[in-house]
Amino acid sequence: MSPIAWLVSSQAIQKELFKNTLRKAAHAWKRIIELRLSEEEARKLRFFVDEPAFTDLHWGMFVPAIKGQGTEEQQQKWLPLAYKMQIIGCYAQTELGHGSNVQGLETTATFDPETDEFVIHSPTLTSSKWWPGGLGKVSTHAVVYARLITDGQEHGVHGFIVQLRSLDDHMPLPGITVGDIGMKFGSGAYNTMDNGVLRFDHVRIPRNQMLMRVMQVTREGKCVQSNVPRQLIYGTMVYVRQTIVSDASSALSRAVCIATRYSAVRRQFGSQEGGVETQVIDYKTQQSRLFPLLASAYAFRFVGEWLKWLYMDVTQRLQANDFSTLPEAHACTAGLKSLTTSATADAIEECRKLCGGHGYLSSSGLPELFAVYVPACTYEGDNVVLLLQVARFLMKTVSQLGSGKKPVGTTAYMARAEDLLQCHCSVQKAEDWLKPSVLLEVFEARAVRMCVARAQSLSKFPNPEEGFAELSADLVEAAIAHCQLIVVSKFIEKLQQDIPGKGVKQQLQNLCNIYALNLLHKHLGDFLSTGCITPKQSSLANDQLRSLYSQVRPNAIALVDAFNYTDHYLGSVLGRYDGNVYPKLYEEAWKDPLNDSIVPDGYHEYVRPLLKQQHRNARL
Repeated sequence: MSPIAWLVSSQAIQKELFKNTLRKAAHAWKRIIELRLSEEEARKLRFFVDEPAFTDLHWGMFVPAIKGQGTEEQQQKWLPLAYKMQIIGCYAQTELGHGSNVQGLETTATFDPETDEFVIHSPTLTSSKWWPGGLGKVSTHAVVYARLITDGQEHGVHGFIVQLRSLDDHMPLPGITVGDIGMKFGSGAYNTMDNGVLRFDHVRIPRNQMLMRVMQVTREGKCVQSNVPRQLIYGTMVYVRQTIVSDASSALSRAVCIATRYSAVRRQFGSQEGGVETQVIDYKTQQSRLFPLLASAYAFRFVGEWLKWLYMDVTQRLQANDFSTLPEAHACTAGLKSLTTSATADAIEECRKLCGGHGYLSSSGLPELFAVYVPACTYEGDNVVLLLQVARFLMKTVSQLGSGKKPVGTTAYMARAEDLLQCHCSVQKAEDWLKPSVLLEVFEARAVRMCVARAQSLSKFPNPEEGFAELSADLVEAAIAHCQLIVVSKFIEKLQQDIPGKGVKQQLQNLCNIYALNLLHKHLGDFLSTGCITPKQSSLANDQLRSLYSQVRPNAIALVDAFNYTDHYLGSVLGRYDGNVYPKLYEEAWKDPLNDSIVPDGYHEYVRPLLKQQHRNARL
């Protein structure tokens, strides 16, 4: 197919996908109203629609931005409209030329004191808003981030509520150019979402449409800082990123469910005298790749549950004007967003490979799952950039250790830095690795030692920013060590709670140990180079890891069945609950449109002339 023909075909597919998503979203909203669902129930229903849609950004970004950054008056005006979906919003921050560097955004919002309005303008091509979901075709409004300018002076980037389309005929308002940015990765995947492009040509909005909880602009054009710190916007980010971590657990558990069930169905080699072949799941090579992913799915679920608690805690503190934990909460959620989404994207691809050739079929469900999930590594913060933000916070925390200011939250372990820098791992036999206190101390010691070492290296540079840039790769590794510690510690904390059923708790304990020991194995260089463990202890850890795989094997199917996914939701022939894989694969093949005709279209035009051509002897 020529590039032009492919493009035309893709555009037709995208139109159909998008229209179908509109139909599903409208039906979901109808049911939400009819059933009078709560906010949590409605969120769950939208989750099971299982397609990226404009509603994701309306509820996930537009509404939280107004709640977090709008004054009480602004919330009273805009939120009722948004809650009833009488307006549909998106979050217009990213531009064609700038994404992660928010301070580099070029869109301007210039205050005109004569008319008491802001003039929103896109001064360059690269200032075009680019990527916001829901923007392309649906959103009537947007929270637009632009450089605030009053009396010729800039005051940083702020959010503004801007109407984009008429509420009567949905046409773009004067001065607004808006549309979809085109097909994206995958045949379906994120192509159900209308990611958009947006340009402003001196668009005027009332002054009170600037989100003013942090900073106000008076009628005279004076900028007045409120008593609410700018870090307030972290509250919105904490909410958004905790939902992303929960989504990571869901996506990973789906992939692991498919790969685990199929690994039990598939048999290869090992036949003795004509007997049955060995189940693929019984090979240690399969277990060593699959079971750590199963453990990760549970680990991410538990840390996601904890992040929901953290968000509630942050919200309560904000209501009491307590902003003390915001920086740590922001760093924590930024790091966990990065860690879990990167791990999940890699894990879905690994699950595809664990299913062999059949995993490459669309009917396996894995290619589509990967294509729809992988953008999570970039949206709401590029994963490497987020880790660098975590690293900055960690370096600041280390620098304050001697000042008497105690580290809080997930960095509280750093208060014991002196002990952790000197402690020695007590493991003498493989079973010692099953002690939660041993695992926790080793991961804490690794994180502290890496952070302190990076801080010492940074101190040798006369210019701290030059040092940070030079050591950025090392700082990312320290941030990863800190984030992995958080996940391990929250898994251990979960196991200290009252879990009904001794057998259930034991299996979760096995998964916790697999998660931690597999990380130790993958990052062995960190643990050895920092002196946290000895080579002998690392060998014992591997021995214990192999033993844990054997213990999980009899319950592997039960552990993925516990995710409680229906076949319809899983969308995979390979991951069927009844294990009836091969007949269904054969059945699915015959449903392919190519099999609608025995002789393919194009045969008479292209293939038959080849077969019937008169050959002459070639002179070779």
